[in-house]
Amino acid sequence: MATAGIKGYAYCLNHAPETGFHYGNTPFIERETKGETEFLRELPSFMQKYEEARDYAPNQAYIGGMTLEALENSPQPWHGNRIAGSGRYGAYGEIMPEDEFLGLMDICDVFDIIWLETSFAASVREKLAASPVMNDKLLARLEAGHSADEIAGEVAHKKALPLYFSGKVVGCARNGHEVDDCLFAYVLLENLACKAGGVLSLLHLLKNTGMAPEEVDFVIECSEEGAGDMNQRAGGNFAKAIAEIAGCVNASGCDVRSFCAGPVNAMIAGATQVASGARKNCVVLAGGAIPKLYMNGRDHVKKKMPALEDCLGNFAVLLVPDDGTNPVMRLDVLGKHTVGAGSSPQAVTTALILDPLERAGLSFMDVDKYAAELHINEITLPAGAGDVPLANIKMTAALAVTKKAIEKADMMTFVKERGVPGFAHTQGHIPSGVPFIGHACEALKAGTMNRAMIIGKGSLFLARLTNLADGASFLLEPASGKKETGAAVSKDDIKALLLEVLSELSGKL
Repeated sequence: MATAGIKGYAYCLNHAPETGFHYGNTPFIERETKGETEFLRELPSFMQKYEEARDYAPNQAYIGGMTLEALENSPQPWHGNRIAGSGRYGAYGEIMPEDEFLGLMDICDVFDIIWLETSFAASVREKLAASPVMNDKLLARLEAGHSADEIAGEVAHKKALPLYFSGKVVGCARNGHEVDDCLFAYVLLENLACKAGGVLSLLHLLKNTGMAPEEVDFVIECSEEGAGDMNQRAGGNFAKAIAEIAGCVNASGCDVRSFCAGPVNAMIAGATQVASGARKNCVVLAGGAIPKLYMNGRDHVKKKMPALEDCLGNFAVLLVPDDGTNPVMRLDVLGKHTVGAGSSPQAVTTALILDPLERAGLSFMDVDKYAAELHINEITLPAGAGDVPLANIKMTAALAVTKKAIEKADMMTFVKERGVPGFAHTQGHIPSGVPFIGHACEALKAGTMNRAMIIGKGSLFLARLTNLADGASFLLEPASGKKETGAAVSKDDIKALLLEVLSELSGKL
């Protein structure tokens, strides 16, 4: 049985309400096409302060500040029952304030795209210096800053986009090219935000695991962004760009893209590399997407509720060869959505859940938790999209009934016991299963869970290339306690074996 170990994980959020108000796709397009509409005039009064976002229960669950059991037991609406005494940092990562995130984007900028105003840059430097994952080398990358007049000139005459904090212009994102729309300021800002989020999670992953940056072997980035120019619009490479800033000088890397199914496909790609011995270790990570901020904001404003889509989600997972001490991904139980599978909910559930379980001789009841599309329901319900995680587990339960794995009367018990509540922001790729890896691994290590399935599903029609759906899945299990026999043999092992053989031969001569 081929397996790969999961040694560590990090989950972070970047609070970015003003960036979202100006450059989230829904408000941005509204402003560009209709001007200052009633929605845009009302949205600021529904935007959350940092403390409100920090104390929002699903956000705390995402960074490991509370368990999923505690989240489920917290009274809803969660936005009306904030978690008193919550902190910026959780077991997995942090919720970073927007001013520091703008500073982090500047740190990650290697082409002088981000300009920050001098006094703002100084204040951000002081705050970032207190971060447990920052160091002098990273802080040295933060620019001293530019005058307000310089920034205003870039915005007025060179198509730069202003950056805001506390209602004031504190910097700008500059154009990268005069005519290449792939390098316009809007796209570069989107890509730099994604890069910065990936860097933040990678830094927390290194802290959580105690691994030195130089030890990272390979990085796979799996967001939904596309970096390139007019000649290769999504050529990449986010992975190496992120590794460079984090100081992973011995790493290489590549990007994997498949819309919301990207992270699960990337996990499978990374796990197969370490299990085969091709890589010593592999980090799978992703940053967040500015266009998804306030995607459902119009509906939230209509319902007179907080506009909750104000955070960029990101994550990083460290995969290593299975040495018997870490929770594992089983590579012999992988789900895939084939071309001919069909796109109905039942067809997708069959391909991603039932088929791999049957091939492994397992049943629905052999999996303790199913994690797919873990969107926060308080974000999606007002927009008419329903409770997505609940709909997924109900479909799984219904399929289990048709296959006689459970009785119809037991459906809701199955749903309650084996579903996972949504606690991830609507960042597309971020909710698709991967936020549960950290919580699942903790339960596997504690012995309170025996098996979990991580499921990613994608909507390929968004690219206008095909109407097909996409998806992939894998199983997590506890540490085996046994060293994986299929792991790569080191040079030292080979040398020792040869010396042993030569010694035996010399004794016989």
